[in-house]
Amino acid sequence: MPEGHSIHRLARQFSDVFAGERLRVSSPQGRFAAGARLIDGATLTAARAHGKHLFLDFEQDTGTALVLRVHLGLYGAWSFGGDETFRGASSIGAPRRMGETDTFDAPSAPADTAADTAPHTPEHDAGAAPAYAGPPAPVGQVRVRLVSAHGWADLRGPSACEVITPPEAAAVVARLGPDPLVPGTGPEEFLRRVSGRGVALGQLLMDQNVLAGVGNIYRAESLFRQGIDPYLPGRALGREAGSALWQDLVALMNDGVRDGKIITTRPEHRSSKDERGHAAPVWPDNAYYVYQRDGMDCRVCGSTVRLAEMQARKLFWCPGCQLAG
Repeated sequence: MPEGHSIHRLARQFSDVFAGERLRVSSPQGRFAAGARLIDGATLTAARAHGKHLFLDFEQDTGTALVLRVHLGLYGAWSFGGDETFRGASSIGAPRRMGETDTFDAPSAPADTAADTAPHTPEHDAGAAPAYAGPPAPVGQVRVRLVSAHGWADLRGPSACEVITPPEAAAVVARLGPDPLVPGTGPEEFLRRVSGRGVALGQLLMDQNVLAGVGNIYRAESLFRQGIDPYLPGRALGREAGSALWQDLVALMNDGVRDGKIITTRPEHRSSKDERGHAAPVWPDNAYYVYQRDGMDCRVCGSTVRLAEMQARKLFWCPGCQLAG
């Protein structure tokens, strides 16, 4: 499932390429036909994210405001394309499906996102793209298609997709925990929701009603960087440690928004060579401290990184750096 930084990148991309535009909205698949009719021909006024929810604000000619709420879930993804004025990632979505491809600088008509995973490099795009003549025919199960004068966006496979009113959108946000990528939402609210809880921090950080936008990678990596035992009960997390954890998540997730990928390691803890003796890239070889590094030596203390299951999700941690108690 995409973590919060990817949804904020989506919101930024929608703002960049569609804000202020009157959009044609359809449901090629047919499952969202009724919802599409409600916002077809409306103007996108804003795009925002909270946690793993994307909110696209629309205004009809009558002045009526409506919101398209999307949660990508495990398999959802957006793909984009357009003319020479259209800039952004060609696709953003669930890592299990396709992750995020690089930005493109020429018109393109990507295939189904399940297959379109190759970056749009200069060699791929230069001189090969035809003049933009509108969006391509839908490929795969396109739940929603948004079309402007200069580009298009297709949504496939979301776990939630609905048109709601602004008060209903506000109610969704109110149920969620604070989002480290939304200024002014923490750390006080985060500390309030954690304090007094006897549940392990490793579980609380994945509870979107406690902390919105954090997934398995940010959970594992932030706890490691702060030296916190994932089994520590929430009520045992002191104010100072909790504030430091929040601030580290703010920094890490903002880096993710900027870079389009999660990198949590500090330069001094990265390997300079890969298994074949070649220079090791930062991502993905040196991106993480513990996530998916079970059985390997900790980059900091040399202990063996461990793997366990917590609430049906894989938990990675270092027993040497994240001491119990």
